[in-house]
Amino acid sequence: MTRRQILDLYFMDARWKLIDLAAFIDRVERAEGEEDFRMQAFRTALLELSKGNKERAKQVLLAFSDPTTQPIAKAMGKGAVGAYKKTDSN
Repeated sequence: MTRRQILDLYFMDARWKLIDLAAFIDRVERAEGEEDFRMQAFRTALLELSKGNKERAKQVLLAFSDPTTQPIAKAMGKGAVGAYKKTDSN
């Protein structure tokens, strides 16, 4: 497909997602309390989008991923949180 064809097919969907992300950030910033590790990872991922590298999707995924190689003794909670939380031990 040409760039024009890709834009014709996917631009409106990508535009909607970007507006949704902006609204999410606005809600977080208006809310009381401190940002946690998830928002820090989110901001790191956003920075990757503007760098112009060819592997943006990979770099965004790595911004949320656990870089350690050793298994942990116990999970933080019952469910996934979507981002890696650094601890004192890593």
